[in-house]
Amino acid sequence: MKQKLGILSLGCPRNLVDSEGLAGRLASKGFSVTQDISQADTALVNTCAFIEDAKRESIDAILDLVELKKQGKLKKIIVYGCLVQRYKEELKRQLPEVDAFVGTLALNHETKRFTLTPRYYAYLKICEGCVNNCSYCIVPKIKGRLISCDEESIINQARRFNAEGIAELNIIGQDITGFGMDYAKTSRLTRILEKIVENTPRISWIRLLYLNPRRVTEDLLKLVRDEKRICKYIDLPIQHINNRILRLMRRGITEKEIIALIEKIRKIIPGVCLRTSLIVGFPGETDTEFRQLLRCVEEVKFERLGVFTYSREEGTPAYDFKEQVPEEIKEKRFNMIMSAQQKVSAALNSRFLGKRIPVLIESQEKDTYLGRSQYDAPEVDGMVYVRSSKPLKAGKIVDVKITDTLEYDLVGEIKL
Repeated sequence: MKQKLGILSLGCPRNLVDSEGLAGRLASKGFSVTQDISQADTALVNTCAFIEDAKRESIDAILDLVELKKQGKLKKIIVYGCLVQRYKEELKRQLPEVDAFVGTLALNHETKRFTLTPRYYAYLKICEGCVNNCSYCIVPKIKGRLISCDEESIINQARRFNAEGIAELNIIGQDITGFGMDYAKTSRLTRILEKIVENTPRISWIRLLYLNPRRVTEDLLKLVRDEKRICKYIDLPIQHINNRILRLMRRGITEKEIIALIEKIRKIIPGVCLRTSLIVGFPGETDTEFRQLLRCVEEVKFERLGVFTYSREEGTPAYDFKEQVPEEIKEKRFNMIMSAQQKVSAALNSRFLGKRIPVLIESQEKDTYLGRSQYDAPEVDGMVYVRSSKPLKAGKIVDVKITDTLEYDLVGEIKL
């Protein structure tokens, strides 16, 4: 009888790709793999340690598995990934119930994956580690320096996704603009993206996630504009807009350069959806500097926006910075940014009223279908709520007329 292994993947889509690769390797060795931990003999949990909230989620998940083991519902627990890479010895002391701790694993595109995402979309990781040295980020300590995946391996994986008939392919990495810089000293993202497009004619949407503002080139923007199947969606984490804070963050870019890039993106790609991520409460951030960031949100009007409160991570340069901002001030600033973005998003969404847009159907709840537009990445952005007079299948892209707009979501209908 095959041993059943249950996979639990925590954290970002990059972790999910690693989990799919590991599960695929185990399945190829004869193990029975499931996502239902309750049906498993051994649980494997892929952890995240990027920020405090992620570490807490990982620890809570491990403790839940330990409880299942005590109840006799699990035989073994294996913990791997970023948390182990960072705190292995401490975890071994604190969690003796865990049978094995394994650090981060090498990515292998040649292994057949075990699908952990819905079968109509997938993530393709093109690089591991990071070429940047942001003062707040622990990723280089956990993942190491940038390593670009082999181009032939990337293309082979893209072809497999194409053969599987997925509707959406998300290109990911800690910073995909760094692709190629470990061997070519310059970004090769545009080149590899052209090859991916050429080899995936059946895939309707190709989405780029995590573009560092320092390396967004005009050639890349023109490719996004001209290739119909590449989503007009630019994920551009700026983190802050104040020059002093940007310098302390080691972002290598200024307010003037950020604003000029945003204007360039919107000029080259008409109707683009611009997504950004921000950090509030960075050490030493003053009220004046925060207000500058708030004004940026109100004036630039990002179509999509995520905010993090600064997480003080040991091992990073910023950990030792003086003037750490109190948690209550971080939370207040977080809420102010989100309140401003709520108004921006509601106003921008209203522009879709009465228009027809393609929507990728994902699921059904009672008499309403849930889907996403090309302007919404899986798991992080808004939804389109669709009423239809005919049955719709998950994974199909359909033309939807927008009949109402909400703060972050859209409402539409399909009529025969």
